[in-house]
Amino acid sequence: MTQPELPPTVFVLFGATGDLSRRMVLPAFYELARRELLPPRWRLIGNGRGDVSHEDFAGRVHDALAEFGPLGEGGEDAAAPWDEFRKQLRFAGGGFASDDPGSLLDVIAEAKDELGEGVQLVHYLAVPPEAFEDITRALQQHDLTQDARVVYEKPYGTSPDSFRELDRLVLSVLDEDQVFRIDHFLGKEGTQDLHVLRFANRLFEQVWSREHVQQVQIDVPETLDVAQRAAFYDATGATLDMLVTHLFQVAAEVAMEPPASLRPEDLQETREAVLAAFRPLAKEDVVLGQFEGYTDIDGIADDSRTDTFVAARLWVDTDRWHGVPFLLRTGKRMAADAQRVSLLLRQPEGPVKHLPGHGNVVSLSVAGPGSVDVGMVTKEPGPELVLARATSSLSLSDVPGGDPLPPYVSLIHDVITGDRSLFTTSGGLASAWRAVAPLLEDRPALHPYAPGSWGPAAANDLAGPCGWLLGQTEE
Repeated sequence: MTQPELPPTVFVLFGATGDLSRRMVLPAFYELARRELLPPRWRLIGNGRGDVSHEDFAGRVHDALAEFGPLGEGGEDAAAPWDEFRKQLRFAGGGFASDDPGSLLDVIAEAKDELGEGVQLVHYLAVPPEAFEDITRALQQHDLTQDARVVYEKPYGTSPDSFRELDRLVLSVLDEDQVFRIDHFLGKEGTQDLHVLRFANRLFEQVWSREHVQQVQIDVPETLDVAQRAAFYDATGATLDMLVTHLFQVAAEVAMEPPASLRPEDLQETREAVLAAFRPLAKEDVVLGQFEGYTDIDGIADDSRTDTFVAARLWVDTDRWHGVPFLLRTGKRMAADAQRVSLLLRQPEGPVKHLPGHGNVVSLSVAGPGSVDVGMVTKEPGPELVLARATSSLSLSDVPGGDPLPPYVSLIHDVITGDRSLFTTSGGLASAWRAVAPLLEDRPALHPYAPGSWGPAAANDLAGPCGWLLGQTEE
């Protein structure tokens, strides 16, 4: 597909010197430049409270790319793209507020003069969620919203009430089609491949329903600690950081009905429709945990009740999925790292009465470039008729001509082109908050679990006789 013609664009990165920008956003912009996916004419303006010169900001960006991006891998081999990239960087200090815009208005005006007519503005809020409202108001106050696109990082609200308050403000300032709410799990190649796997392959399309699937598991265990962002994490926890955002969105990708087409508006509409069919979580369908030693981390209160683990049994009240449990699990300091979506298929009717292990499974890894794995029951080679399981795997990076985009690169590119298919809408997030609200109002007990384990034993009961695919030895 050819690159659409893009207008000259000024990107304003709020929180440009923060951790998220350094780790994710700035490397993504550089990767877009390397792949020639940015507009032919563009500027990237970093905004922050400090008084930093354009050259000093370029130096900080270079340091970030050396630590988290390709400059650290390629060294001098990556210097040529950097030389051109740094020329497009600017910095506007003094912060940005309704009563004091700092130097941002002047720097934007200079960038527009350099780029010529028809400049598009893209504002990227890589700031803590408590800053969203003030920056949104300031964008309106200083006439920076006309035809602009505004990117909000997660979490978009920290409770149903705070979501509604933020949403009312944002939609009073911006039209819905100007708002891009980032959920980087939707930008993963493996997550996007769910569309094609289902709708372009009759083999899988035929089994994608309760008639053939006994259980869906979406499992995102992490070995990571939270020490590097203790304050943020303790204010959110696994439920708000992962469940109501990433895992719900991936569940909607799995459960949605076939769209009218693969156009962005049709994909978004069908994903949002299935979010509205999520049954609110019941207390007995959720297990919360906290890894032992969490409260010993600097910055964490001794009596913190923050969950570092959550497992939930979600029910999707549609004809296609009625009665099929969607098992969602994530946590910190667990036994392994994985990002996997698995459909555990029902036992076929016929003479075979017992299947080994988890039987037949269609599984997708959404980590990295992604992969499709099909676990099949087969005959164990040898003279006896003994059933065994074999797995065939296709890495999406091995697809001829494949050149996978990292999630942030993919999503920022979609912002530039105006493709909203992988972004959540106001209505979709309202449905997600509705589904999780009972859990926030009446929290289950918090179970301790050992670091390096698969979480609290109580979570095993949610999976029932199937058991969790990850972390369980097959018989």
